[in-house]
Amino acid sequence: MGFSGRAQEYIRRVEATLDRYLPAADEPPQRLHEAMRYSTLGGGKRIRPLLVYATGEALGVPCERLDAPSAAIELMHAFSLVHDDLPAMDDDDLRRGRPTTHRAFDEATAILAADAMQPLAFGILASDPELLPFPDAQVRLVATLAEACGSNGMTGGQEMDLAAEGRRLDAAEIEHIYRLKTGRLLRASVLSGAHCAPGTTVDMYHRLERYIDALGLAFQIQDDILDVEGVTEQTGKRGGSDEANCKATYPAVLGMDTARRRAAELLETALDTVSDLGPEFESLRWTADYIVRRSG
Repeated sequence: MGFSGRAQEYIRRVEATLDRYLPAADEPPQRLHEAMRYSTLGGGKRIRPLLVYATGEALGVPCERLDAPSAAIELMHAFSLVHDDLPAMDDDDLRRGRPTTHRAFDEATAILAADAMQPLAFGILASDPELLPFPDAQVRLVATLAEACGSNGMTGGQEMDLAAEGRRLDAAEIEHIYRLKTGRLLRASVLSGAHCAPGTTVDMYHRLERYIDALGLAFQIQDDILDVEGVTEQTGKRGGSDEANCKATYPAVLGMDTARRRAAELLETALDTVSDLGPEFESLRWTADYIVRRSG
């Protein structure tokens, strides 16, 4: 069975891990816990966990050791989506085919639910039994996730994205925002899989970084394309929100044809980075192709 056949099993694993670590909906404060579970367990492609599992599989890591990092990163991703959807940010009312968290509950509960998911992510990395025998890896996992989410990562990228609304940016400026807002957490996903493999060489880390740096840009460009051309039933979001918010995106600034060419070029770069590695790296090759060629 190829990685495409195992992907659904990996998704089931991370969702089971999330379900285990998230507070029960009937545990006080119930409304907060309901919102946390709603935000995290409401579907999604689980691309970041798949990158953790794909990297770990390529490097021979038991999947049990990858469950906690996958869940922690998905929690951090869910945290960012809840905040991004708020009226003060992108003001979206649909996510994964359902009302966004602030629509399903209220703004205050959405903010608090997201805020609670962030420390939960770090708590998982610090306490999961499968990681406890590897304290050095735990430190690297925590540091990598913290770096990905700070002012020089996801949060800073969101601020720059908001500041760019209505402005005319060039390709380099757009890609810099993409690298921070989206790319840093994708990078953390791949590096987390490598952190779980004792003996990962510096050369391998550099190769994986080149792989995900190219793939992360391609991922965000494809997201922008889908915002223009995607069908709500497939994307789970209302189309055209980038244009409505005057977002500086690749299609808006450089045109759809250029956006498609750039995404294809970046995908080829990512695939070339791991093309000479063995069949065990098929997991990373399949994941790259899946991410860029997805329709939702």
